[in-house]
Amino acid sequence: MNALALIFLLLNGVAMLALPRRWALLPLLIGACYMTGDQSLNLGPFHFTVLRLLLMLGVIRSLARHERLPGGINGLDLTLLIWGGWLLCSSVFHQPFLEALVFRLGAVYNTLGIYFLIRIFCQDTEDMIQLIKLTAFLLVPLALEMINEKLTGRNWFAIFGGVPETVMVRKDELRAQGPFGHPILAGTVGALCVPLMIGIWRQHALVAKIGLAGCLGMVIASKSSGPLMTMAVGVFALGLWRWRHLTSQLRIAAVLGYLLISLVASRPAYYALLNRIDLTGSSTGWHRAELIKQSINYLNEWWFAGTDYTLHWMPTGVSWSDKQCDITNHYLFYGVWGGLPLMGLFICALWIGFCYVGQSLRMQAEAPFARQFLIWSLGAGLFASAITCVSVAFFDQSMIFLYLFLAAIGSLHATILVKAPNEVSSAADLPVSIGLAAPEPNPGWPTARPADFQCGVRSVGR
Repeated sequence: MNALALIFLLLNGVAMLALPRRWALLPLLIGACYMTGDQSLNLGPFHFTVLRLLLMLGVIRSLARHERLPGGINGLDLTLLIWGGWLLCSSVFHQPFLEALVFRLGAVYNTLGIYFLIRIFCQDTEDMIQLIKLTAFLLVPLALEMINEKLTGRNWFAIFGGVPETVMVRKDELRAQGPFGHPILAGTVGALCVPLMIGIWRQHALVAKIGLAGCLGMVIASKSSGPLMTMAVGVFALGLWRWRHLTSQLRIAAVLGYLLISLVASRPAYYALLNRIDLTGSSTGWHRAELIKQSINYLNEWWFAGTDYTLHWMPTGVSWSDKQCDITNHYLFYGVWGGLPLMGLFICALWIGFCYVGQSLRMQAEAPFARQFLIWSLGAGLFASAITCVSVAFFDQSMIFLYLFLAAIGSLHATILVKAPNEVSSAADLPVSIGLAAPEPNPGWPTARPADFQCGVRSVGR
């Protein structure tokens, strides 16, 4: 770790320990937006990046101040804890075992650390608005730096290592990446934040405009089709607010539409959806579609606990491994790590997140429009994340923005249940569950707790 990174860590570490809870995520966001993943302290096989050290300080702070999860452990928390448990257990099926275990310990530490710290520090609507406002102001300098990269071909974050000084070029187009591991990830971060900025427009129009400018700057400077599509999907999901009472019908229509494409297309439907999308003239949609096809063809190799070898799946490999191809799909990323169980648990977490959005809106039907729309914007961001995971694998500090939506949704849902426990009065009022039998009501239990495992989204309009 060089001197600049050490000073950066010390300043943000002090801020993490000293700031009020509502501001405690600021150092973590700064670490994600302004520091590369190459700066680390190495202790044997363990690599503590700046982000990991900030996560550690966040855990120490929450324990010292007795800061807890709002509403206790809910179904979403439990799903991610099981996800982490299976990722560690699956180490025994990979070689060398010790190396696989250390790698998985780091992945679990990153994911659960990010998720639970956001859950603890962002507990209600006001905290969420504060988080979005902080993000808006942090993205603007980052966007300006990326635009400078686009114009000059030089990345200022190269002083920290981990990113090249010379900007990546594809088909004569400069692609800015800032401190992130790839231009697509940099642009995707900006795109995912668009629904959040629009979500606070009614209450904080100026901040929302500033944040949107930063988001658009990052997306444009990255010169990638993926972020443009992510932004379009997020805005599309926001536009469905007017027809929110038709969510069940829209889901059915989407499934039927996919089946119809499968019937009329000569190749699988995902080829038609991925291979034909090229908004910048430099898309690699064929690679993403072919990767899905090959993962199905070789399902027997990875379905149970993942695999250590995927190079034969695709005609090209990656520079950092002689055993792996480029897994540009976050679902398959987890599949290679821990098989269908790990992938399924992640998908289950996303599904529960969508369920919580629907339940929260139903219980907040009499709340002001701005609060309801903020909840919907979190769902729109989660939807954009879920779609993006088909074509992007998050592997660096950009993961903060992937799990931000799940954590914020989980906290808001728990807070709403605590404040309005009578909204879900009994197990008989619950829609379809995730496979857990709804227990009989007990006078000693909180009446709203069974909703933690509720997974059918009802219409949220009245």
